[in-house]
Amino acid sequence: MVDTSGRMVIPSKMRQTLGIEGGGELVVSIENGCLHLFPKAVGRNAARQAVRELLPSGDSLADDLSLDREKEAKREGV
Repeated sequence: MVDTSGRMVIPSKMRQTLGIEGGGELVVSIENGCLHLFPKAVGRNAARQAVRELLPSGDSLADDLSLDREKEAKREGV
């Protein structure tokens, strides 16, 4: 049920199953006319996994960024 302010109550057992605590953040999306709610951590983990699948095995975005910054610093004479 949605109240007059547009708020919904997620039953306690569902929150426990999903690991949602009071005040917890959710990601909300709409797909094919359906509202999807999931814990922010689930969305973050799904995004990380999607990026991992796009990278060649063993590559590290953090290492690549660090290397790029070092090269830029050398070009600038820092």
